[in-house]
Amino acid sequence: MPQLEFYEVDVPIHTNDRALHGVHVFTGKASSANEALTRAHQVYDASAAARQAGLEVPGQQDGGWGARGVRDGWELDWAAAKASRWSNPNDWTRKKPYEL
Repeated sequence: MPQLEFYEVDVPIHTNDRALHGVHVFTGKASSANEALTRAHQVYDASAAARQAGLEVPGQQDGGWGARGVRDGWELDWAAAKASRWSNPNDWTRKKPYEL
């Protein structure tokens, strides 16, 4: 069985009129970047379908994947999504810039 690691999937988002834009971030366990993209897309699709049907958005699923903050009028650009291993910004082993 492949080793599961935490991944981050960053998906560009914009409003229908493109006036607002940003990035929707998904995190969870996967064995590869491709699997992370697939899992992120699956949980987003499940959340969007539940919201459209007037149901509660599903919570965290297997591997820690989930999609909260799904909003009407926002489009996700899955073709431009990027997945990489998650890097904890608070990890004590990360280099930190010197503060003056």
